[in-house]
Amino acid sequence: MATGDRETGPELRAVVSLPAVESFEGFYAREYRLLVAFAYALTGSRAHAEDIAQEAMLAAYRRWDEVGRLEAPHAWVRKVCANMSVSFVRRRIVEARGLLRLRGRRTEVASLDDDDASFWAEVRRLPKRQAQCIVLCYVYGCSVSEMAEVLGCGDGSVKKHLARARSKLATQLGTQHEEGAL
Repeated sequence: MATGDRETGPELRAVVSLPAVESFEGFYAREYRLLVAFAYALTGSRAHAEDIAQEAMLAAYRRWDEVGRLEAPHAWVRKVCANMSVSFVRRRIVEARGLLRLRGRRTEVASLDDDDASFWAEVRRLPKRQAQCIVLCYVYGCSVSEMAEVLGCGDGSVKKHLARARSKLATQLGTQHEEGAL
């Protein structure tokens, strides 16, 4: 054998092989149904269990190159799901405590006159921006500039929407509308 040639024996030809990585799609198909059941058992809510399982699977998908090579990727995703379920339950407990505290503080809700029910029904039929202008004007007593600030538009737009709304309401309710009255 010449000096530049290299002979490789069987001991040098061994190829380092990594374990085969399952496709994420196969993993998802196999694990998702049980993951939802797992989250449901921990949270008691089917809808939230589905959301939690999806979020856990999304976390696995985002790191699939790493997670897929783990000895037990199912254990990893189940741990993520368990942690998310615990967080969900904790949030629900905090929300329930907050609601109990607020329940003791009854706040009087502003009510609209029953005599004006037909007026407010017509307001709800208006285009969204016109209805918003009418409500801000008559419920809150906002000025044009205040309405513009709340709605994120210019004074001219508010005046236009308010005028159109008043005109349309006058027609629908069979009343007179003074042009230019804002």
